[in-house]
Amino acid sequence: MSSTLDLGGNAPTGAAPGGDDLVKDATIETFQADVLEASMHVPVVVDFWATWCGPCKTLGPMLEKAVQARAGQVKMVKVDTDKNQMLAQQLRIQSLPTVMAFVGGQPVDGFMGAVPESEVQVFLDRIIAAAAQMGLKGGASDVMSAKDLIAAGKEALAQSAFPQAIQAFGEAANIADEGSDEQIEAIAGVAHVQLAAGDVEAARATLDQVPSDKKDHAALTQISAQLQLMGDPAAGGDLGAAEAAFRADPSNQEQGYALAEEQIAAGQVETAMDTLLTLIAKDQEWNEGAARQKLLTLFEALGAAHPEVKRARRRLSSLLFS
Repeated sequence: MSSTLDLGGNAPTGAAPGGDDLVKDATIETFQADVLEASMHVPVVVDFWATWCGPCKTLGPMLEKAVQARAGQVKMVKVDTDKNQMLAQQLRIQSLPTVMAFVGGQPVDGFMGAVPESEVQVFLDRIIAAAAQMGLKGGASDVMSAKDLIAAGKEALAQSAFPQAIQAFGEAANIADEGSDEQIEAIAGVAHVQLAAGDVEAARATLDQVPSDKKDHAALTQISAQLQLMGDPAAGGDLGAAEAAFRADPSNQEQGYALAEEQIAAGQVETAMDTLLTLIAKDQEWNEGAARQKLLTLFEALGAAHPEVKRARRRLSSLLFS
């Protein structure tokens, strides 16, 4: 196992990965096991809803997304009150949607009606904190594997749940074998979260922890390219001036390259690709192929699946092999 890395905190242990077990439907027959017994190990929130309830259609998916982002720190059970009227009566559900939180087999908190996403986040964090005070650690008996933690981190990152994502990736990096593919992928995940949160320097510091013989690992390609682009200062910080200069002298490769850097800095990636392709069409070998190298870095930063990458790559191929 690896030595501990300083990667922004530990993920919750003993939690299931972001799979189907985190969110399930329950009936009066399964409520005892899915809610009361399950809440002895991990907090469970119950969403009481019905197909005719308009606000339920908004709150339910929002609550489910927030639960999945917490990577096993809390579970969610959905109860259709039309199909489980006796259960709704026993729990005195008077309006929909109603959300109840169970910890240690007992209801401890809840709310009625649709609420903003910010309130959902606060509610879940409050329940998780209450469970922690009672000594609950998570929903499974075994610690999550590095692979499961990485999957949970990716899911949380996709939902912009940065604290949960960095915890999952950080714990994965700490428990993975030293120098393993999983550890490198987890470190890359931490850097992705830090960059997405706007902390460029933290992302660079995280990648600095990668052993020198692992710097070229495939898991690091995209984040390294993104940081490389962000590290390229725009020529003069004036996009308009760069555009004017290149229009005045379209044959000037240096001016065109400076314009592409300004466009990248301004977030105009598609336009920057076109500018670089224009430079390549004029002179592939200018400045030792600088325009082509910059374009390839853009491809890596955006990822092969990006539609603009696919378009630009096709055009680049036609230029290089025509």
